[in-house]
Amino acid sequence: MFELLALYVAVINAATFATFARDKQAAARRLSRVPERQLLLLAALGGSPAALLAQRALRHKTRKEPFRTVLWAIVAVQAASLALAGYILTR
Repeated sequence: MFELLALYVAVINAATFATFARDKQAAARRLSRVPERQLLLLAALGGSPAALLAQRALRHKTRKEPFRTVLWAIVAVQAASLALAGYILTR
C-alpha cells in the first residue's frame, strides 16, 4: 500500500512540475496557456511540493494573485491534514 501511495505522489508531482514548465514555455512563446484552475487542481491532488518548486525554479506564477494565495491555502490545508493524520496514527 505504501509503495502505491509513493508512486502516486511521485507521478502527480512530476506531472505538476511538467505542466508548470509547459505553461511557462507557452507564456514565453505567446501560445495557448494552461488554465490556472488546472495548475491548482494538480497541486490540490498532491502536487503542491512540485508546484512550489516549479514556481521557484522556473520563476513562474510567483506574483500572480489570487493564484499565489490559493496555492498557499492548498499547501496549508494539506500540511494540516498530514499533521492530523500523523497525530491520529500515533495515538
